[in-house]
Amino acid sequence: MLIIAVYALREALRRKVFAVLLVLTFAFLGLYWLGVRQAFANPPDLPPAGLDSREFAGAIVLGLGMFAILFLGSVLAVFLTLGVVRGDAERGLLQPLVTRPLGRTQLLAARLLGAAFVCVPYVVVVNTAAIVIVGRAGGWWPDRLVTPVLELAAAVMILAALSLLGSVFLSATANGIAVFMLFGAGLVAGILGQIAEVVNSHTLSQISKITAWALPFEALYQDALNRITADASGLTEFALDLGPFGGGRPGGSLLPLWALAYLGLVFAAAALGFARRDL
Repeated sequence: MLIIAVYALREALRRKVFAVLLVLTFAFLGLYWLGVRQAFANPPDLPPAGLDSREFAGAIVLGLGMFAILFLGSVLAVFLTLGVVRGDAERGLLQPLVTRPLGRTQLLAARLLGAAFVCVPYVVVVNTAAIVIVGRAGGWWPDRLVTPVLELAAAVMILAALSLLGSVFLSATANGIAVFMLFGAGLVAGILGQIAEVVNSHTLSQISKITAWALPFEALYQDALNRITADASGLTEFALDLGPFGGGRPGGSLLPLWALAYLGLVFAAAALGFARRDL
């Protein structure tokens, strides 16, 4: 399994996936640094009473950075897994591996492990860099440091598992489109939750919650946003709750357990579908 995981990484290197990713990541961090500096360069002279303008600006720009990092990590995860089954089978690479020395379930586990080797460190490093940029430029640090970073990494791994499941049934192109549409659906659910808070709509709030738990990468992202301003209060908390990159929504104590169980269920569905598939 480790050999197959390393093979997946070498294949990504051969196709220059990591080279493109590094270029885009450095470009993102450079632009992000410039944007953060400008955000803190001209604070309002007379902010509204009760509004901590430094915390408000810091939370908004860090939340925006977390969204971008989630997107970049998701792109990486999807492209590492979208052709695991049908793509490799059509190229004739899969059949020798699933007979000997590796079974089908072990192959899926190895490819998911290979994606984890890349995506988790990537999200952790880039998110940490974004936190340091905001802290050094504006003198504001999030209320919680470790948990939001880990939640973003877990969200990316759930998307990788969904892409792995899709690769059993769909071609690489169709699978990529489907996963990114799910990604978009999750983000729309989060925005609906923000709108529900403003207009006080119970129906929109329930739709948002159900969708977020059905696609828990969104619930993890919202909980990560909520944790970076966990100690905010008053007008600052209210203002952050109005923006898509501000307060977020708490996931509760059951969210980590559900995310882990969801990951297991998606992998089990992929293994079952792969076992019944005629290559």
